[in-house]
Amino acid sequence: MFCRRFRVILLAARMVPAVVARHLPRPGPMVRLMVLLLMMLSAAAHAAPAPQAVDIPLPAGVLHAQLYRPEGQGPFPTVIALHGCGGLGDAAEPVFPRYREWALHWLKAGHAVLLPDSYGSRELGPQCRVRETKVKARRERVVDIAASRAWLMQQGWVQRDRVSLVGWANGASALLWAVRPQNLARDATPDFRAAIAFYPDCRISAGLGWSARVPTLLLIGARDDVSSPPACRQMVEGAQGRSALARIVVYPGAFHGFDRANTPLHALADSSDATLPAHGHLGTDVAARAAAEKDVAEWLAR
Repeated sequence: MFCRRFRVILLAARMVPAVVARHLPRPGPMVRLMVLLLMMLSAAAHAAPAPQAVDIPLPAGVLHAQLYRPEGQGPFPTVIALHGCGGLGDAAEPVFPRYREWALHWLKAGHAVLLPDSYGSRELGPQCRVRETKVKARRERVVDIAASRAWLMQQGWVQRDRVSLVGWANGASALLWAVRPQNLARDATPDFRAAIAFYPDCRISAGLGWSARVPTLLLIGARDDVSSPPACRQMVEGAQGRSALARIVVYPGAFHGFDRANTPLHALADSSDATLPAHGHLGTDVAARAAAEKDVAEWLAR
C-alpha cells in the first residue's frame, strides 16, 4: 500500500504536478522524506563530474594536474588547458569556475582535458600582483607544457595526433612561447594539433618576431586594457608568410576575461582579489563569449 501510494505521488509530481497535486491526499512524513531523498539522488547523478588528480614528472619535481576524461577506452582528442595568473584553483575547489566550465564544455564534446597547476605544484599562490614572479611564462610554464604533452603521449586513451593547447592570459602567453619553432622537442611527433590563446600579453612576443609551428588562434576583446590588442594584432600580422597558420579574432566592445560567466564589468584597481590583475577592467561579454565558443570549437575540429 505504501509503495503504491509513493508511486502515484511520484508519477503525479513528474507528469502534472500543478494539476494532480491538488487532488492527492497530503503525503505523510515518511513519503515526503523518501521523495526528498530521491530528488537528492537524482541531483547527485546529474552533478558535474569531478576531475581526477594526476601527477606528471618534471625534470625537477612533480607537476600536479587535474584531468577530465570521457567515459570509455578512447582514444580521445585531448586539450591541455593552461590557467592564468590567478592559478588553477584553491583549497575549496581544485579548478576555478572559468576553467571548469570550459573543461566540461569540451568533455561533453568528447575531449579529455588536462589542466596542469603550474603554481600549486611549486607551492605558490596567485601571481597576478607579484612583481618578481618565480614561474615565468617563457621558462617554467613551457617546461610544464612539454611535460604534460610527454605524459599524454604515454596514455593509451589519448588520440596522440589530436592534442591541442588552450591558455588564458598568462597561460596564453606561455602557449605563445611553447608553439614557437625553436621550442619543438626532439620527440614531439606528432606535434600539437592546434593552439588557442585567450587574451595573452603579446608585447614581448611582438618585438621578438614571433611565429608558430602549429595553427594558432588568438582571441581578445577590442577594449582589453590588461593585455594589448594592437600588440597582438601586430604579432600575428608580422608572422604571416613565415609561420604556420596564425589568426586573430578581436571581439568588438569586449574587455579582458570576456569569456567568464556572470561577471559584471568592473575596474580591477578597485578589487583586492589577488587572483586578478591589478589594473584595467574585466567582465563578461555575452556576445563575445558565445562567439568564442563557436570559434574555439571550429579551431579544435581542424
